Amino acid sequence: MIEICALASGSNGNCYYVGNEHDAVLIDVGISRNQVLERINQVGLDFAKVRAVFITHEHSDHSRGVRILHQKFNLPVYMTAITFNNSYRANRPDKYVPFLPNDSIKINSLLVHTFSKLHDAVDPCSFVVEVDQKMIGVITDVGMACENVKLSVNKCHALFLESNYDEKMLWDGSYPIYLKNRVASKRGHLSNDQARDLIMEHAGSMLDIVMLSHLSADNNTPQIALNAFSELIPKHKIILSDRLAPSEVIKFQ
Repeated sequence: MIEICALASGSNGNCYYVGNEHDAVLIDVGISRNQVLERINQVGLDFAKVRAVFITHEHSDHSRGVRILHQKFNLPVYMTAITFNNSYRANRPDKYVPFLPNDSIKINSLLVHTFSKLHDAVDPCSFVVEVDQKMIGVITDVGMACENVKLSVNKCHALFLESNYDEKMLWDGSYPIYLKNRVASKRGHLSNDQARDLIMEHAGSMLDIVMLSHLSADNNTPQIALNAFSELIPKHKIILSDRLAPSEVIKFQ
């Protein structure tokens, strides 16, 4: 049985759980150690299954809690050397395991495939976790869908996918123009429409579950994001993450 959950998803913190009956990994730890443990217990998952942590990039909403989590449980932390060297010292684990984009890393019964992407970080990467011959993608913080992202989406059975902003809300909103341009740039974030088009144009026939992730508090709403994906609902299960609480645990085989 495969289990996936967005323990946190948004600019206030990101942490994604992917695993099976025996093993699990966390993708990003942008919330505190205590929040990780509380949320895992809250949704009925088992932290004892977690074998490793993978960090996508150095921004604090993806790495804030990893140092303390590593110190407490001695979990291996995988990140690129460039990401480690550019992380805030307070967020850096005492030790880390370096990887390169396009590596495949075996974590007991899991296989984690790494790839680079476009985002305003020094060496941003995302991951597809292979669990019991199923592919689960964690693809957030993407300004523009490069070929790596398109190919990864194409192979996924389930997907945490960024659906960060509604274009009208962003451009009509209160952000200063430099920040609007940054969000909408090819190294910013995916809009609802861009995320929907990515699924429509590049998802494989096996994609079943899409969890809309990293929704903006200021430039999106859950209902607007869902509405953007309405035409895909007959074909895919479209599920919302929550910025302030863990998502439901999705279980499948």
